[in-house]
Amino acid sequence: MMRLGLLCLCLVLIGFLDCNSSGIINEDEPVHYSNPVINKSLPDPTIIKAHDGYFYLYATENIRNTPIYKSKNLVDWTFSGTAFTDATRPTFEPKGGLWAPDVNFINGQYVLYYSMSVWGGEWTCGIGIAVASEPEGPFVDKGMLFRSNEIGVQNSIDQFYIEENRKKYLFWGSFRGIYAIELSEDGLSLKSGAEKKQIAGTAFEGTYIYKRGNYYYLFASIGTCCEGVNSTYQLVVGRSQSLFGPYFDKKGEDMMDNGYSLLIGSNSRFVGNGHCSEIVQDDDGNDWIFYHGIDTNNPRGRVLMLDRIKWDKQDWPYVENLEPSLSSPRPNFK
Repeated sequence: MMRLGLLCLCLVLIGFLDCNSSGIINEDEPVHYSNPVINKSLPDPTIIKAHDGYFYLYATENIRNTPIYKSKNLVDWTFSGTAFTDATRPTFEPKGGLWAPDVNFINGQYVLYYSMSVWGGEWTCGIGIAVASEPEGPFVDKGMLFRSNEIGVQNSIDQFYIEENRKKYLFWGSFRGIYAIELSEDGLSLKSGAEKKQIAGTAFEGTYIYKRGNYYYLFASIGTCCEGVNSTYQLVVGRSQSLFGPYFDKKGEDMMDNGYSLLIGSNSRFVGNGHCSEIVQDDDGNDWIFYHGIDTNNPRGRVLMLDRIKWDKQDWPYVENLEPSLSSPRPNFK
């Protein structure tokens, strides 16, 4: 009987060790994460899960030529390089910065839509395209898609790509109206004869659209992004039963008339919070979103923030207390 008991104990211990080695139980794994998840300036993030199982995150350049980071769990990130080099960098806007990248996997390749602008150059700025076979590049620039003065939309930046019913669309705009237009089958040019359509008013920039159930959710940013601790940026949302609107807030006000519902405001630690990434779902089915904010403890640049998106009984998204978290349970990836 004693030998049988010892055998059972050994089997239990082996099973416990197996669990540790598989990652199911690991006492060394942190249970929580803290914001910012990357304490470097990474404004206007975009994220994609690649074929190698890693998440890749791109942002407006503070590191010249568009920084790229990679992670397995959305919390622990490694700098992976840049999308471009000085030799391959887009040039259609002389002395322009590369802003607000949007990465997608289209027809077997990684397609990076980017904005190129100088501060205040609202009629010469525009949107371009680069492609790569791998998420870390090298990205080959395909040039400009359009400029503000060509398409007739002032401040044509902050683009977002989405597919609907096998068609491809680009949404864009910054405080001069949010617009949409259909793209070609390969996503690398405007569809011949396509006409732009305005879908939201002049209070917004940095739009992202997420389909859930019967609704399309239009996430956008309002306020000032870049005035340090005086920044008033906030992340807001509205929804529609059609991709092209009309989008309404919780009170029924139309986003064409600048109606919105607050998603993430400010607190004593983080201000100027906005311009979100795509929503990512973890293995428990929880939704997560990245955005940038300004840390009042060290207000140099716009650092990378992460928070969980929850959904209320009316299926509206919210973040706890409508403000950035300081510390939260980690996303769960097996």
